[in-house]
Amino acid sequence: MKKRLVLSLFTLALILSNVLNAQQAAKWNFKTKAINDSISELVMQCTLDGDWHIYSQYTKGTENPIVFTFEKSGKYEAIGSIKESPKPIAEYDPFAKDSSRYFKNKVTFTQRIKVKSAEDFQVKGSVNYQLCEKGSCIPPDDTDFTFNVKGNPKALEAPVAATEEIASTETLTEETKEVAKTEEIAEATIEEETTAAQKDKSMWTVFFVSFTAGLLALITPCVFPMIPMTISFFMKGGSSKRKGRQQAFFFGGSIIFMFTVLGLILTWALGGDAMYIISTHWVPNLIFFVIFMIFAFSFFGLFELTMPSKLINKSDEQADKGGYLGTFFIALTTVLVSFSCTGPILGAALIEMASGSSNSYVFLISMLGFAVGFALPFTILAMFPSVLKNMKSGSWLNTVKIVFGFIEIALGLKFLSMADLSAGWGILDRETYLALWIVTFSMLGFYLLGKLRFKGDAPLEKIGVPRLFLSLIVFSFVVYMIPGLWGAPLKAISGYIPPQTTQDFDLIRINAENATVATESTSSLPADRKYAKELHLPTGFEGFFDLEEAKAYAKKVGKPIFIDFTGKTCANCREMENYVWVDPQVKKRLTEEYIMVALYADVNTIELPESEWVTTKDGKTIKTLGKKNHNFQIEEFKANAQPLYVLMDADGNLLTKEPKSYDRDINNFVKFLDEGLANFKK
Repeated sequence: MKKRLVLSLFTLALILSNVLNAQQAAKWNFKTKAINDSISELVMQCTLDGDWHIYSQYTKGTENPIVFTFEKSGKYEAIGSIKESPKPIAEYDPFAKDSSRYFKNKVTFTQRIKVKSAEDFQVKGSVNYQLCEKGSCIPPDDTDFTFNVKGNPKALEAPVAATEEIASTETLTEETKEVAKTEEIAEATIEEETTAAQKDKSMWTVFFVSFTAGLLALITPCVFPMIPMTISFFMKGGSSKRKGRQQAFFFGGSIIFMFTVLGLILTWALGGDAMYIISTHWVPNLIFFVIFMIFAFSFFGLFELTMPSKLINKSDEQADKGGYLGTFFIALTTVLVSFSCTGPILGAALIEMASGSSNSYVFLISMLGFAVGFALPFTILAMFPSVLKNMKSGSWLNTVKIVFGFIEIALGLKFLSMADLSAGWGILDRETYLALWIVTFSMLGFYLLGKLRFKGDAPLEKIGVPRLFLSLIVFSFVVYMIPGLWGAPLKAISGYIPPQTTQDFDLIRINAENATVATESTSSLPADRKYAKELHLPTGFEGFFDLEEAKAYAKKVGKPIFIDFTGKTCANCREMENYVWVDPQVKKRLTEEYIMVALYADVNTIELPESEWVTTKDGKTIKTLGKKNHNFQIEEFKANAQPLYVLMDADGNLLTKEPKSYDRDINNFVKFLDEGLANFKK
């Protein structure tokens, strides 16, 4: 027993010794610097030994940021916030999904104050910080500080001449402006560093999604038969293995070049707003619906889609010449012939990227990723043409084609729904859309069971295990969708179906309305809110659709404002509403603590009165509600993708350091709302 006690005390002493040694690795120096009679600067300098480091005030990683606390006093007033020098080291923290910012060697923190006392005084406080080295950290510690500040003789001269008072104010204003400008630059730099890793990560995501789409194109009925035809070109070449592989790489590179050049042309031609226009405007969505229906009818055997024979024949003629020129033209032939199947897959990838990105270069990245995925199997098989001996096409390809036909119909309806929501036609509400999907996937299930046959299908004498499992999955999906006809949220597909506000018969809304009548409670919001008849918030939420109205009401009731930049065609908006907003913690805060305002950025069917027209920075006149809201989002918050959530007070002051975008982590959203509430109460 005594041995254990001694060992425990020794271990505790060793731990305390390490902690004390670690704390000595940070040496603080506090001094006061007088700028003029009325302004002084508190300088807090920390020198760090070895690899020890401390974290910035603005770190967003998983470690503790440094915090400065000053004792309250009427003898001085802080000017701006604490500045950091030099610029912090930023490293991406995968756990926090943001940049961790820290300092090594030496760092200086400065806080300027306005001296309001004629007598000398002291500024006391403490700094709380965490020391870390090589992945290990010690608990945060406090270091007290005291600054001796010289008094301001002019502080006693309260009833001085107006000129002196104005001069002093101007001096302070200039100092404040200088501090604000410096902080603005520093914050912009930090923000740029923070988003750099995220941008890289998102672009890699775009690339790999498109790469996967390119690989999937291989099993389409247009592309698969091209494999033997293409590889036969290399088999009859008679060149050495080394030269054959060189030509195979050149062949794959040619395919990538063709697709990437197309992506570059689209990026150059469509400009920065291309992604937003494609994902929200009814015209491109209607065009994509028609294209998908044409491909579906083609897959069902109604007609064959082929490129013009003259173009393909000319490519074949050049391919017969051999050499690298022939290799390039056989690649061109492969791209042209396979376009009937790759077109809709590539289009779907581009549209999916467009729905969540404001960067037009995503086109180029998508094209490059798709091209690499599409070319890779061809290149490998071109290097090893003997693999073809074991590959044979058969009736299973026709089955793949028919399955693709049903999927094309489902995807086409999605684009028709987006066009309907954008244009406000009201022809494809939620229950109609779900009914069409239920019938479409039911027919796909019956086809997999052999109950339906199409042109080119061989008689199905028995059901294989793969078809059986696929049919089980399809029919389970159908059963899952059926309750949606009566208003079930259907969270798993909420981003791909019309919003619940378009449903006529919604049991959830009916029960909520009946409960409201039963308790004889009425909405506290004004009944004559702007656009309340045309626009809606999700069931269970109430709010405004005009920011100025929301500000006036928020000032009246003394609450902060929750701005929801949303859109009728925004799939990610529906996911946030159905996954995050309905959480009890989130819903309680949104409905009880905030005044909600939904600013629809894609509603261009509502015309604004001339008194509300907006002139943009480039001189364009905005006359519709959607464009006005979208322009406000771009100019004020430098973002054009929805959803985007902003917290502000009734005077328009932001309550958080940055807005909140798409994030299905409920805890993160609760922290965001709580941060706004805490700053509002201050």
